[in-house]
Amino acid sequence: MPQNQGIFDVGLAQNPANFQALTPLSFLGWAEEVYGASIAVVHGDTQFTYAQFAARCRRLASALTGRGIGQGDTVSIMSPNTPPMLEAHYGVPMIGAVLNSLNYRLDAPTIAFILDHGESKAIITDREFSPVIQEALTTLDRDIIVIDIDDPLAKGGELIGEKDYEAFLEEGDPTHPINMPEDEWQAICLNYTSGTTGSPKGVVYHHRGAFLNAMGGVAVSALNNRSVYLWTLPMFHCNGWCYTWAVTAAGGKHVCLRDVDPALIFPMIEMHGVTHLCGAPIVLNLLVNAPNDVKVEFSQKVDVVTGGAAPPSAIIVGMERMGFRVTHAYGLTETYGPSTYCAWQKTWEALPLEERATMMARQGVRYPTLTEQTVMNPDTMEPVPTDGETIGEVMIRSNTAMKGYLKNGEATEAAFEGGWFHTGDLGVMHPDNYIEVKDRSKDIIISGGENISSLEIEETLYKHPAVMEAAVVAKPHEKWGETPAAFVNLKAEAGDVAPADLIQFCKDNMASFKAPTEVVFGELPKTSTGKIQKFVLRDRIKE
Repeated sequence: MPQNQGIFDVGLAQNPANFQALTPLSFLGWAEEVYGASIAVVHGDTQFTYAQFAARCRRLASALTGRGIGQGDTVSIMSPNTPPMLEAHYGVPMIGAVLNSLNYRLDAPTIAFILDHGESKAIITDREFSPVIQEALTTLDRDIIVIDIDDPLAKGGELIGEKDYEAFLEEGDPTHPINMPEDEWQAICLNYTSGTTGSPKGVVYHHRGAFLNAMGGVAVSALNNRSVYLWTLPMFHCNGWCYTWAVTAAGGKHVCLRDVDPALIFPMIEMHGVTHLCGAPIVLNLLVNAPNDVKVEFSQKVDVVTGGAAPPSAIIVGMERMGFRVTHAYGLTETYGPSTYCAWQKTWEALPLEERATMMARQGVRYPTLTEQTVMNPDTMEPVPTDGETIGEVMIRSNTAMKGYLKNGEATEAAFEGGWFHTGDLGVMHPDNYIEVKDRSKDIIISGGENISSLEIEETLYKHPAVMEAAVVAKPHEKWGETPAAFVNLKAEAGDVAPADLIQFCKDNMASFKAPTEVVFGELPKTSTGKIQKFVLRDRIKE
């Protein structure tokens, strides 16, 4: 600190006039004031203006307060992308409570674990998922408030709660204040990771991080009051990558969607003039490979943010040809969703489409709201050379890193070792400072002492016209230690394709030693969030 810095602290203390805690709750009040008459939410034939949406959020907060829910209490919700799910992102933290959005694809024992571990005081649940919730509740040894969402678009299910959500809102006051947190470090959400082994870990978000990552989403997606956002990404997943708050911060329109179905998505893009959507690469794959009679032409350019594993460049090419503009993002539950995105460069415009898609498939640069990001040797904690070849671990430092894992100090300490958040992802740093993730640390294949990226092989396989999905894992080998094995799901119109054809295709399009030594055809196992379960494939190949 400079010697005379102290003069700027004398009599210049923080006070309510010059310091307020950062929170995404402030976006709701702003949108209500500025765009109160504009449509905020669309769900089927139902629409709410921002004034109506805010009143419903206030009612929810008030009704929960009336049931004894308050500061630090956990409120769970089990719902697809519906208005109640969106409203919970404001109404629950508005009273200092913590929102726990449940993955509706999980089984009853896992749901029961989450409700117990997170000490949920109440659960708001869509009737379509009543069987799994009812089963989970029978294993809890305490009472929990249950409110039903009786959505007319739900497919079956029973009402198992004490009251319907709409009736519950009637208990609330539409003028209930939007209470801001006294401390921006206060918990706002609790999300559970979908780990492949053991119990899921509870990731705790704070108000400051949620505010910042939402604003990062506004900047990266260039959201404004003319934006129309289609909810193809589950709101339970990292709180919809913080777009539950970001779209409101821009005064944009939320278009709800219960089911990710191309037969619904294409018409809705045309009908509502959708400008933005997000989704995992599997969603892009569904759209590209949708039957031609399902696809609908639309006049506007639709911006798509995709995350998870790098979307194969062939998928990006297919999306661009249909009128979508793809931005690849990268992040984890622990980083509030996206922390990195492949920022567009004007120089790429002159590149051929396939070459441009290869540049766009990289994970890219840090969000403008993320403080530091690098690729380091995890043993020495030194940055790797920016040569696009030396592999290290992707690490970040930011206000948009989680508070930590609930009731798990050991895992929290390991994740933040050395003052950096360890992502567990292996990547390289290119000369232009763009990161490219090569693999999860457990997915890298070491064959004869050479590191082989499973993602690189998958990228090559996706370029074959017969391949719809591909996953590559290590297969034990007596001589080489490991060799790549590919599991491939072919397109329906693939015709007569043999494993040897794909192996040769890889040898023709990449270093031959990296080509898979075995190809297995069939459906690929996926997690509840649509990620391919490579641990299952590893077990299969060992057999």
